[in-house]
Amino acid sequence: MKLNIVLVEPEIPQNTGNIARTCAAIGAKLHLVYPLGFSISEKAVKRAGLDYWDKLEIEEHLSFKEFLDKYKPEENNMFFVTTKGKHIYSEPNYKEMDEVFMLFGKETKGLPEDTLKKYIDKTVRIPMRETLRSLNLSNSVAIVAYDIMRQKDFENLETISSYFDKK
Repeated sequence: MKLNIVLVEPEIPQNTGNIARTCAAIGAKLHLVYPLGFSISEKAVKRAGLDYWDKLEIEEHLSFKEFLDKYKPEENNMFFVTTKGKHIYSEPNYKEMDEVFMLFGKETKGLPEDTLKKYIDKTVRIPMRETLRSLNLSNSVAIVAYDIMRQKDFENLETISSYFDKK
């Protein structure tokens, strides 16, 4: 399965660096949708995932419209992760999907409301207490991405450590 993590206008370089590291660890492709709140050459981004940066597949998009025109939500298994989501992130049967796109919005505003309304049936959320605003972006990506990988039986990932066998 091909997992695509899409960050729409991320603002905090440390979050993007952590997400890049997660993508590298599970073999997911990272899509960065401009404008970014930082330069991807900044130390803060690379510091969070420096030794993984060369093991990461990144695709950059000049705008959200450009991304949606290229990867049409109607033709792809595309899910919009939002606190306003109609479904819980673990409800879709990712196991049956060859390719999945998980979209995450900017830290301060999330994904555009008009997009969420248009694709309301493709919105998913992480359950949390009603009184809280949201989780950290990099934590949200990790939760969702690893659940998708779990549903796919951690395909192509090392599940048994041989660390102590080597000692």
